[in-house]
Amino acid sequence: MAILRKLARPLLASPFVTGGLRTLRRPEAVAERARPVVGPIAERIPALAGDPVTLVRATGAVQAGAGLLLATGRAPRLAALTLAATLVPSTVAGHAFWTMEDPQERARHRAAFLKDLALVGGLLIAAADTHGKPSLAYRSRHALDHAHPLRAVSGPVAAAATSTAARAKAAAQPLVGRL
Repeated sequence: MAILRKLARPLLASPFVTGGLRTLRRPEAVAERARPVVGPIAERIPALAGDPVTLVRATGAVQAGAGLLLATGRAPRLAALTLAATLVPSTVAGHAFWTMEDPQERARHRAAFLKDLALVGGLLIAAADTHGKPSLAYRSRHALDHAHPLRAVSGPVAAAATSTAARAKAAAQPLVGRL
């Protein structure tokens, strides 16, 4: 499985690295398509209000950087989540096929939209990949069992103490009846 990861991560990251670098070089081409999405995002997140070219350039830098991190295996889960988060608005802005009138143009954008959705799915799988190690949720659920050496054995010790008390009570019953 390690060989598969070493091959799959760079393949999954390659469109983000190349696309991010292309966007950094020529953000104006992408900024026009992003303009309809920048407005609603800026209303919800005022820090992102401003020039679409700057926002597109920042997205390209994040995609190139996170793509390189994913490709090299450095913080791959965080990099995959970051790429997925940047891909959703980019997909909605760049491939809004539901607004197209021309059937051929609509079909082309629908195919690109579905391809981007497939990339999001792959990124989510990569984000969930723990590389064979227990997940953070598993480790947090089992942290108490390993927090103190006696806590791990408290269950068996308590069961033995209860069993011993029950035997002592049963042994004392005949004596209580004679008193």
